[in-house]
Amino acid sequence: MGENGKRVVCIEDEPEMIDLVRLILGRRGFEVIGAHGGLEGLAMVASEKPDLVLLDLMMPDMDGWEVYQRMKSDEALRDIPVVVVTAKAQSIDKVLGLHIAKVDDYITKPFGPQELLESVEKILGPID
Repeated sequence: MGENGKRVVCIEDEPEMIDLVRLILGRRGFEVIGAHGGLEGLAMVASEKPDLVLLDLMMPDMDGWEVYQRMKSDEALRDIPVVVVTAKAQSIDKVLGLHIAKVDDYITKPFGPQELLESVEKILGPID
């Protein structure tokens, strides 16, 4: 358990991205639980009930939108905030879709540590 007791599930198909997120957020006392891909991610969110989900949109097994929609249609999971991670190259339609879908925030890859922290702190409050 991190010092601040907040848990983040990072759903991402690249292990090095999960390591990066764990490194950045771990320093602030978050516990980061990595899930490789959408299916594993959904199962992880359901069992862990984290404070926040960091969700990559581009994954081979189940795309992030599907994960997002399944979370939102599940009473037990729909109130968990979601920060979506998109690749820079993704079209503006995706980003507009995010606003319509009411995701809590989004960041684009490649992101810096500050960007990630700001996004997480905006939702979970400042971390001392």
